[in-house]
Amino acid sequence: MDGKLSHVDEEGKARMVDVSAKRPLRRTARAVGRIDLAPATVALVRQNGLAKGDVLAVSRLAGIMGAKRTSDLIPLCHNIEVEHVEVSLRVDDDGIAIESRAVCTDKTGIEMEALMAVSIAALAVYDMCKAVDKGMSIGGIRLLEKTKEEIA
Repeated sequence: MDGKLSHVDEEGKARMVDVSAKRPLRRTARAVGRIDLAPATVALVRQNGLAKGDVLAVSRLAGIMGAKRTSDLIPLCHNIEVEHVEVSLRVDDDGIAIESRAVCTDKTGIEMEALMAVSIAALAVYDMCKAVDKGMSIGGIRLLEKTKEEIA
């Protein structure tokens, strides 16, 4: 890496990166994060006892939908063809661990989509639980892995 930011031009102004000369590659990315919940909220999630419905199902779908809308929300992200997104939510004693995996075949990466999936899934959990838990905390959102490989 040359130490230069790819989204900044010679004058220091934000710009969209030109990927027109690149060739498409199969790209994957995995991201994680979590939302900490009160023990009583964890119990309600496990029992599917919240008034708004199935927290895990709604949040999984929200994460997938969020990944597909990434370029609408992050100003300099390219509009790539998202081919697959999976979001898993695992309830533990302190909250919910969230992991996503996103796939595309395109000229630029899919890590922002994977990160968006985790972020939106966590926000959906927050929305579903906010009536019963005022102390929720979202954090630890990070990229675990990104790959790219030639197309056969």
